[in-house]
Amino acid sequence: MPKTSTGWMKHIALFAALIMLITGCGVGSTNSVDAGEAGTQAQGATGTSGELSQGGELSFALATSPDTLDPHRSGLAVSVRVIRTIYDSLVVQLPDHTIGPWLATEWTVSPDGKSYTFKLREDVKFQDGTPFNAEAVKYNFDRIINPVTKANNSVALLKPYISSEIIDEYTVKLNLETPSEAFLGNLGQALLGIVSPTAAKKDGDQLGKQPVGTGPFKFVKWDENAEISVERNPDYKWGPAIVDNKGAVNLDKIVFKIVPEEATRIGSVQSGQVLAAETVPPQNILSLKSDPNFQLLQANTVGLPYTLFFNERRAPWNEVKARQAVQLAVDVDVIVKTLYLGTYERAWSPLSPGIFGYDESLENGVKPDQNKANQLLDEIGWVRGADGIREKDGKKLTLHYVDGSPNREKRNDIAAMIQQQLKPIGIDVDVEITKDIATVIYTNGVYDLYGNSQVNSDPNALYSIYHSSDPNVVQLSLPGLADPELDKLLEQGTLEADSTKRLEIYKKVQHYIIDQAVILPIYVFPYTVAAANSVEGVKFDTLGYPLFNDVSIKK
Repeated sequence: MPKTSTGWMKHIALFAALIMLITGCGVGSTNSVDAGEAGTQAQGATGTSGELSQGGELSFALATSPDTLDPHRSGLAVSVRVIRTIYDSLVVQLPDHTIGPWLATEWTVSPDGKSYTFKLREDVKFQDGTPFNAEAVKYNFDRIINPVTKANNSVALLKPYISSEIIDEYTVKLNLETPSEAFLGNLGQALLGIVSPTAAKKDGDQLGKQPVGTGPFKFVKWDENAEISVERNPDYKWGPAIVDNKGAVNLDKIVFKIVPEEATRIGSVQSGQVLAAETVPPQNILSLKSDPNFQLLQANTVGLPYTLFFNERRAPWNEVKARQAVQLAVDVDVIVKTLYLGTYERAWSPLSPGIFGYDESLENGVKPDQNKANQLLDEIGWVRGADGIREKDGKKLTLHYVDGSPNREKRNDIAAMIQQQLKPIGIDVDVEITKDIATVIYTNGVYDLYGNSQVNSDPNALYSIYHSSDPNVVQLSLPGLADPELDKLLEQGTLEADSTKRLEIYKKVQHYIIDQAVILPIYVFPYTVAAANSVEGVKFDTLGYPLFNDVSIKK
């Protein structure tokens, strides 16, 4: 007999209880795109006072420009802020980490865990008037795994999906290559949102500029590097359980302003030019909290914290002692306290607190030790030259540190501080700031150290980053690792259904990554929004993304 969704839900509930037991976090402390304990819709939600105001326009300043509004091709968290207004998902992750219905009303799982059969809502239409049905679901997931689509993060989230079968117009069966404990939860992520097949076939690569989904808002226009507008979808009536308003939204329109310069972005809220702005600089957080004219909303994020990855394809960073020398010479505490003024938490692991499997025992495990760092470099033959920079076989010891522009979350400043911190041990840090991360990092791999983070709900997110041979990943992996021992652990973590055993597997994975100095974890990102007091009803999903279904503007 197939397992039912009820049985699955019980399993997940036990799983969530174990999470709380292990991490000491209450329900609702969860995640971010560069995350800490995960935020929930209850955490940081703006309240509503009395009768809701209908209509109006919310202006919301984004810290950077989205790369695309095609969820299957996007790789940026900032894109998801907009994508979530336009697209819905099959299921939704609830605050207690269980999985609830959305565009799918119920589902069953086959006994071998390799097939999921979904019953779909029969009253949903895409914003172009075409029907949402089993054929649309099949088209979406087949599109993601088609190399022609050049899917980005979505293909990793969908793994190990291999095919769909249309049972009838509103029933679809998804087939997996292997069982996956992360699969059902991943279907709730925005990057696996359901696009209109008609629009995708018509617009092809341009779907990201003319997006069509089933979400509560319809796309209006995108003025490059200036603003993106969406308007109310009047036909909407299938909101998920994490919002109060399941029907058409209160707002007439949202205008997402793109304002990379942080002082300008926050100043725009304070001057009334916009009603809300994201990613509040640390120096403004305390002042906004005490200003009665504004509100500060915060949702901690879950997944992979902001992490610096060594590129092990390039010498000498393929040597563990070279990486450990940098690990011991960099004072992460000083960096985080100096730049974020106590508003960000330091990261210690490849996972953020609040996600299943996070290992608290790694905290305070690596401490700065310049003497040991120098000793390690001596042991592998790097000797100081006349200018203080180490040399070996006629080559200087340099570290090519690449970071993106603009200076998101002061990441360029982290590069500058590490450049100074590595001088005393004889490493010359060459910092390159570029707008073309896609080419420099993911196509050409021309870096020794590069930082990134990821919002995710399951530790299986580590697979696409650290496994050596994921055939579904179409771009270079950041660390360039190739270790069968780690690969085996990551494969076991994907398949293991026993949550206690799975927990132990991910602890081993985390210890391996830190002990081998594969990365330097830096900070856990708290997603913040500064808003005028007139903005009511902003909520956050379990990954820390804002939801606008309940928002109204108090007049």
